[in-house]
Amino acid sequence: MKHRVGRVEGEILRELSKILQKNIRDPRVNEITLTAVECSNDLSYATIYYSLLSEDPAKEKEAALGLEKAKGMMRHLLGQVLTVYKVPELIFKRDNSVKYGSKIDRLLAELKKQDQERNN
Repeated sequence: MKHRVGRVEGEILRELSKILQKNIRDPRVNEITLTAVECSNDLSYATIYYSLLSEDPAKEKEAALGLEKAKGMMRHLLGQVLTVYKVPELIFKRDNSVKYGSKIDRLLAELKKQDQERNN
């Protein structure tokens, strides 16, 4: 069963990415990249993680509103291409791993710079 869930998650991610690019005209979702999908074991819910290039809280809120507004259309279009009995309910969550990764990169660069200053 786990293998099937994983396969469906991959299919949902691929198809929703296409739908987001081709079918959703809302400018609030232009900068969104879908990063991962996690489905419940019975495939009734799909949590879709997304990242945003912008760190601006206002843009974050706008993007979340845009996804909420587009959710019904995305689910409808997903139902036309997905090979499952019931299309899962979509739940969107911000993926902060990208933001976290860039913060770590910044901290490492600072440490390296401080280390070089000490050695000079």
